[in-house]
Amino acid sequence: MRPSTASTSLRLRAVGIDTDAENVAYLARGCAACRIDALRAASKVAIRAEGALDDAEPLLAVLNVVDGAGIVGADELGLSQQAFVLLGLPEGTAVRIAPAPRPASLDGVRRKLQGEPLDLAAMRAIARDVVARRYTRSEIAAFLVACGRDDLERDEILALTRAMLETGERLDWREALVVDKHCIGGIPGNRTSMVVVPIVAAHGMLIPKTSSRAITSPSGTADTMEVLAEVELPMERIRRIVERERGCIAWGGTARLAPLDDLLISVERPLALDSPGLMVASILAKKLAAGSTRLLLDIPVGPSAKVRSLADAQRLRKTFEHVGRAMGLHVEVTITDGSQPIGRGVGPVLEARDVMAVLANDPEAPADLRAKSIRLAGRILEFDPDVRGGDGEALARDILESGRAAAKMAAIVDAQGRRPVPLAPGRLVAEITAPRDGRVTGYDHLRLARAARHAGAPASPGAGLDLFVRLGDAVRAGRPLYRLHAETPGELDLARRWCEADPGIAIA
Repeated sequence: MRPSTASTSLRLRAVGIDTDAENVAYLARGCAACRIDALRAASKVAIRAEGALDDAEPLLAVLNVVDGAGIVGADELGLSQQAFVLLGLPEGTAVRIAPAPRPASLDGVRRKLQGEPLDLAAMRAIARDVVARRYTRSEIAAFLVACGRDDLERDEILALTRAMLETGERLDWREALVVDKHCIGGIPGNRTSMVVVPIVAAHGMLIPKTSSRAITSPSGTADTMEVLAEVELPMERIRRIVERERGCIAWGGTARLAPLDDLLISVERPLALDSPGLMVASILAKKLAAGSTRLLLDIPVGPSAKVRSLADAQRLRKTFEHVGRAMGLHVEVTITDGSQPIGRGVGPVLEARDVMAVLANDPEAPADLRAKSIRLAGRILEFDPDVRGGDGEALARDILESGRAAAKMAAIVDAQGRRPVPLAPGRLVAEITAPRDGRVTGYDHLRLARAARHAGAPASPGAGLDLFVRLGDAVRAGRPLYRLHAETPGELDLARRWCEADPGIAIA
């Protein structure tokens, strides 16, 4: 084999820039490499150590050309934080760069943009190239838009689920019954998983809960659990925790469970994309990768939820069940009330506070969060052949009220790595008041979620909002509807102006 004959030799330099999930390389304008016609800003480059063989796997990165001094020298190649770690070479190492070839799988993206369905081979090719970082963020966005424009056919969803699953590792717990619970999201609060997991684990059933971070919401389950404990855990540590405690609540990204999904989410998040077909593939691939054999899926329905009608919920239920059955996963769907937020807090710290109040059987804990968590946990407990149908809810309530669920949650938190200093709600506050007398008749979930995100959630865990009213409550003009929490004056001001234009709560 011959050493690589890439374009020119440069010294490696780590550039302290966080570019999220995209590898970025930096060259000084006027350097020898920039004089090569094929190396232009925003093009993709292949990077190898000096002397590496042609068939050595290169690091692929998007090229940025730098005009100002101080970032990279004329004989240097800079790499963003993630790219430098992935390349795994020390600073000063001689490296070579060359134009990266265009991924052949982009032809599939082009066909999908033109409305053609994609088969398993095309989905697999796209998945492999995305995970190998051969796609730019704009190319990933094109794939996501193509999938979401007319949504995916059932066979395409099944193909994408298989392709996602194949991009990472898959856990095998060597048990016939491995359960999980998931909500499709879209309802502020609704942090039921963090109550369900300790109830189910305390009963002795295996429930390895691996969750994603927030995409368009102010907090995902992983973001809220991170308030209490570490969630970025390697797979072997997750395995040890689950084998000892019968459950965990961890982020799936560091465990390399369906890593394609995490790369797609990194582009979906800023674009606020969340199409049904992509959602089904994303959820089921992660559950299968985590080794689940039975899944309880919560689909909330409401005027401003992700699913607005019972008919749409039934169609989505059938898709989940069809793909799950084809993949060997038993999916049971529960359709729930999504007309108002669940719990009082919206944002990581505020949601964690509500969860811990429920687990502690605090009389001031949100009653709706408690009731829904017991109902969902009861359905999962009935997956146990030793639990008679109809008895699950009473059993779940007993596990919660006896304190066994709280003890199990404490054990899981300690096993994952308890946060030494508890986080507090954002120190800067502003109250959003009712514009008129009347009764609460509805919630705009998207507007409330954006209010919490404007306040800084989930990046600032203490940011978010605290709700004071429920559907049907009588309110008086000037009385608070909710309290905003933020960590910086700019974020508080942005959220307050957003809420004062429209508080997201209808009063009639």
